[in-house]
Amino acid sequence: MSTAISINALNKTFRGGRKALHDIHLDIKAGEMVALIGASGSGKSTLLRHMAGLMAGDGAGQGLIQIHGQTVQQNGKIAADIRRTRAGVGFVFQQFNLVDRLPVIVNVLAGTLHRVPLWRSLLRWFTPSEVARGVEALRRVGIAECCAQRASTLSGGQQQRAAIARAMVQGARVILADEPIASLDPESSRKVMDILARVNREDKCTVVVSLHQVNVAIKYCPRTVALHQGRVVYDGPSVALTPTLLRELYGADADDILALGDHITSLQDNKPAAPHLVWPAPLAARAPLASAA
Repeated sequence: MSTAISINALNKTFRGGRKALHDIHLDIKAGEMVALIGASGSGKSTLLRHMAGLMAGDGAGQGLIQIHGQTVQQNGKIAADIRRTRAGVGFVFQQFNLVDRLPVIVNVLAGTLHRVPLWRSLLRWFTPSEVARGVEALRRVGIAECCAQRASTLSGGQQQRAAIARAMVQGARVILADEPIASLDPESSRKVMDILARVNREDKCTVVVSLHQVNVAIKYCPRTVALHQGRVVYDGPSVALTPTLLRELYGADADDILALGDHITSLQDNKPAAPHLVWPAPLAARAPLASAA
């Protein structure tokens, strides 16, 4: 199995001398679904942003990040061809990052902008085949009926699903999700995590998701990387993350992590199972749509 994400000797120091990341070494194989866990301020979001090339690490040392063999950054400098690498990386933000006043379908089709001519991106003009691909992605995440609505009219969970659809249209081989369920209700959280798991399983897309709830990581991610004060303190099977081990890793801070209940499981325990979403064939498995004449 090839390596999707490779991180070597990554350090990050913010102004004032606060060390955010300490000598991070991490390899994630293609097709893995990996959880990043840790208390607030542990470095989860900072690490994801470095993976995407949205932040540069410290210049001193030998810090290197590569995605599918392409350099994202090295020695504190973002690669000159970062846009080519980012074309294959979908980033799902906690606050959705949609343009409220634009229709949902236009927000989703923003995932195609890296491969359309500049004049078309400025005019927001998309071919029928591109629009069809966007509607298909929205159907896969269960909100095709919302395609013409303004993004501002969607609930938080629907907006997050639209953001995932955007990454699907982008053709991302890697999805980095930064606390995608932190601000969602239990039912919306379950739907978002189910969709990320299906994209991972059916599209063979590598998914790295930061989470606060350990039980959610155990439920959805075979592998977990635990961060504490910017250091990797655990990298292994999620099922091994018992309360005893968490207390060994985090000390007194473990109580803050363990206090966050698994609202997804509690939802499923107390309510009838929700019907499965209709799930067409994965985009990656479908023949590419021909461009309109």
